[in-house]
Amino acid sequence: PPGRKVLIVYAHQEPKSLNGSLKSVAVEELSKQGCSVTVSDLYAMQFEPRATRNDIVGCLHNSEEFNYGVETWKAYKRGGLSSDLIEEQKKVQEADLLIFQFPLYWFSMPAIMKGWMDRVLVQGFAHEFPNCYDSGLLKNKLALFSFTTGGSREMYAKGGISGDIRYLLWPMQHGIMHFCGVRVLAPHICFAPEYVSEEKRKEMLTAWAQRLKTLWKEEPINCSPEWYFK
Repeated sequence: PPGRKVLIVYAHQEPKSLNGSLKSVAVEELSKQGCSVTVSDLYAMQFEPRATRNDIVGCLHNSEEFNYGVETWKAYKRGGLSSDLIEEQKKVQEADLLIFQFPLYWFSMPAIMKGWMDRVLVQGFAHEFPNCYDSGLLKNKLALFSFTTGGSREMYAKGGISGDIRYLLWPMQHGIMHFCGVRVLAPHICFAPEYVSEEKRKEMLTAWAQRLKTLWKEEPINCSPEWYFK
């Protein structure tokens, strides 16, 4: 609906890739609905994935022994995080929906996107024990993981060689997003695009565009171990 804000965190090197096209389709479709859409194109931004001392501006809380979690938490509270992190946190703060668009690497997200999670979702900003899971600090937001795989749908079935695709979603959807209070929409998965016809790939893009038309009517998944492991 008009006025909704969407952040697409996108990790692919090639704009002409299927991931690039999926991202463009989302920008186009959601903009058409009157949403305001922001894209963090991590490779184009040369986003820094490493969690280091450089993420803290000014003096450290404890200069004797560096503890990244403690230092970024303290820095966040005093407004002393590096500008790239402040920028991303502002985008997250304003968004109603976060879409993560990426190719699956080794049953997970590419390192550059994992680095975004590691560095942006700081304690104090995204979570602060006991404010986690249902009471995480990013509640009232939605997230959706949209990704491509190398393996086929059969390989990622419950009895398949790679196991149920939902097993891999547990650390990403549950351990990161739900931990921060975000409610998760069903993932959007394009299986093995490299091994199908051009026509099939076009169908994948059309299916994504179709889904986006009614996305705001969708209910989040049941954020519990049952969804993943039953």
